[in-house]
Amino acid sequence: MISHVFVGVNDFDRALKFYSAVMSELGHQLKFCEPDRPWAGWTAVGMPRPLLLIGRPYDGNPAEHGNGQMVALLAPDRRSVDNAHATALAHSGSCEGPPGLRAHYHPNYYGAYFRDPEGNKICMCCHDPERA
Repeated sequence: MISHVFVGVNDFDRALKFYSAVMSELGHQLKFCEPDRPWAGWTAVGMPRPLLLIGRPYDGNPAEHGNGQMVALLAPDRRSVDNAHATALAHSGSCEGPPGLRAHYHPNYYGAYFRDPEGNKICMCCHDPERA
């Protein structure tokens, strides 16, 4: 259903370092990085899409995060949610909701929320039951 999500950033180098660390914790790989443009994109291993892209806005105006906008990234398991959230906070992210079950979505929804250094709201979630 989704081809790609583009997250606008103003400080590409800082954003690249931040998203590289978080996406690595989720097991995703850098598909490309063009610092001169600047933009970069990640995918799940072995998958051409969907892509998470970061870069400066095409129109040249400053990137701004929007109220009510959020990107949710799928994690392979609950431990990955925990690790990615901790990594985000260690790389200048801010907590918007610690890792935990959110049964009001469904009984196995395990998620965490943070804002990247630019203020974009990101969720990481796992929809599977906890593994034994």
